[in-house]
Amino acid sequence: MKIAIVTPYPPSKVTLNEYAYHLVKQFKLKEEVTELVLLSDTLPEGESYPEIKGNCQVSIKTCWSFNSLKNLFTIRKAIKEIQPDVVLYNVQFLSFGDSKIAATMGLLSPLMTRLGGIPSMVLLHNIIETVDYASAGITTNSLMKWVYNLAGTIMTKIILMANMVALTIPKYVHIIEEKYGAKNVALLPHGSFETPPVPNFNVPKGKKQIMTFGKFGTYKKVEEMIEAVEIVRERTGEELEIVIAGTDNPNVKGYLKGVEETYSHVPDIRFTGYVEEEDVPAIFGDSTVVVFPYTSTTGSSGVLHQAGSYGKAVVLPNIGDLKELVEEEGYCGAFFKPSDVNDLADAIEKLIVNDAYRMELAEKNYAASASLPMEDITDWYMMHFEWLIAQQKGAHLSPAL
Repeated sequence: MKIAIVTPYPPSKVTLNEYAYHLVKQFKLKEEVTELVLLSDTLPEGESYPEIKGNCQVSIKTCWSFNSLKNLFTIRKAIKEIQPDVVLYNVQFLSFGDSKIAATMGLLSPLMTRLGGIPSMVLLHNIIETVDYASAGITTNSLMKWVYNLAGTIMTKIILMANMVALTIPKYVHIIEEKYGAKNVALLPHGSFETPPVPNFNVPKGKKQIMTFGKFGTYKKVEEMIEAVEIVRERTGEELEIVIAGTDNPNVKGYLKGVEETYSHVPDIRFTGYVEEEDVPAIFGDSTVVVFPYTSTTGSSGVLHQAGSYGKAVVLPNIGDLKELVEEEGYCGAFFKPSDVNDLADAIEKLIVNDAYRMELAEKNYAASASLPMEDITDWYMMHFEWLIAQQKGAHLSPAL
């Protein structure tokens, strides 16, 4: 099987690059895969993609750029040149641009792939129906919310014109089937990136690290976490280090620099910048607690799965899809009310002063992570790919489950 994946890939900074890294890591080990071609975005001058080795031939072809209006045509041309058996799109609504026209043009690609006679499958990481525009920092204006909903509905209908659309949360599948009458939707859980050997659940020596990881500035903001940790320091006298691992959201450039300047008076606070994949284990391994300072969610959380795989207790906002994921996949954490600094401080403090409770949550999260490794998830993909290819060739098979 020759598979093409339209996706950003490290060192690209476009969102979902990390997910692609781990997806590819497993696909390239599958015996059925003879060739894997990544159709990725153009990197800034001076950067280049790494050579990827595996059991099959793996290559990267750059054929699109963030916010380019030509992506529909350049992706179509690249697919026509390589002639894969199936194409997987690893996307969310703003993968191809943060302007409506560029985003929509890029999301037309799965349909064009299907019309070109090659099966297309879209892994859609979020849906417009569950986005809280105000909490996500998009808009509070009622008219603009209506406009965004209309645009999102149109884009969803376009995406559903692919041969198959995969969603990571059961609720998403139900919403899309109910609203759009879709018959080509499948559930494919997010999966855990890594499942290391059972970790040491004890706290590393030295200052206890309160860590957060991600792309910040929209619905992921760190100010309240910093203030909450200061409250915990005052209450407990614990030596706590604040670690903010990651970068700005591409739509809010300069956000973390501003935070760093505003809180320059706060001791023991570290901004790591972009974390290379090989450095991720150390970032999680050194942390005592992982905090999710979110005001909203837009889909399944890769960071939660990572925290689980490294055996970490987490502090979670009691909202939306994140809570749904926790309940359905067996994760657990200390919950807090979004935008409530004191409640966040209470949740962090519970895990800092009660080591038995912290270890209990860490062990449960590791168990939840180990139950859905990415290796198993890619087997589900392979099953769907085989069905789509057979359908394209005219075979009459029951839909993959």
